[in-house]
Amino acid sequence: MKTLAATLIACLAAGTALADVESCRTIRLANLGWTDILLTDATAEVILNALGYEAGNTQLGLGIAYTSLQEGNMDVFQGNWRPVQDENFKEFFDKGWVEVLGKNLEGAKFTLAVPAYVAEGGIKTFADVAANREMFEGKIYGIEPGSNDYLLDMVAQGLYGFDASWEVVETSETGMLSQVERAVSREEPIVFLGWEPHPMNIDYQIAYLGGGDEVFGADYGGATVYTISRPGFAAECPNAARLFSQLAYTLDYENYGMRRILADGLEPQEAARAQLAEMPQLLEGWLAGVTTFDGQEGLPVVKAALGIE
Repeated sequence: MKTLAATLIACLAAGTALADVESCRTIRLANLGWTDILLTDATAEVILNALGYEAGNTQLGLGIAYTSLQEGNMDVFQGNWRPVQDENFKEFFDKGWVEVLGKNLEGAKFTLAVPAYVAEGGIKTFADVAANREMFEGKIYGIEPGSNDYLLDMVAQGLYGFDASWEVVETSETGMLSQVERAVSREEPIVFLGWEPHPMNIDYQIAYLGGGDEVFGADYGGATVYTISRPGFAAECPNAARLFSQLAYTLDYENYGMRRILADGLEPQEAARAQLAEMPQLLEGWLAGVTTFDGQEGLPVVKAALGIE
């Protein structure tokens, strides 16, 4: 008997149309509230809804997102950053509590960052930050609670010279960036959790800190982002799974799409529609062999829904 992954791979390779059962019409996406995932989930929702599905997302903490997939309360999560999530969530993969559908982004980064003027002043590594507690008022700015465990563990373990006097400020992505904006406007020092893709890489001159490999991995937390699902999703919903396995974004798509949300104030689905209109060539690969829920060829239907000729 074929494994679920082998069955899906065989069907994908053969170009076989994959029919989804009625229970697959509703697709539940786990969302962390990060702007990159707001954009990618909105992109998936726009496409799925055009195909006749009913897709939506629920904002959860990172750990709860994994547990929700394990328990079957969510279907898909587009935010499995590797290797940074490997250690904390290894058991989920080893025990089959989640399944990998495919890579959705390569060339990402995820580690501590400072404004370029701070780096030019000599702060280039994690250890440099730890040695200059007064400069940073003992604060590292993170995002929402549940997504800063790497930083909290780093401080608790005393890595790189940090100690218990340091505070990881847990707010939200928007809250953190407001602190970055405030500091940059005054040319004050600040250390914060930075990542790419994100319009912070376009809007500010920032420098990623070296020396944090033990916590974030090599190459400034160099990462590949994967899409994962609840167990059995690919077998039950092979057409939707095919779409997710082919949804491979680019850094430009995400950097500029996220800017539409953060700077232009567009709702995520509006931003996704606008970015797809700018980069319609992506749809060809994403929708290869994908059908509507009722079995029609998917690409022309999605293009028509988006007003793309």
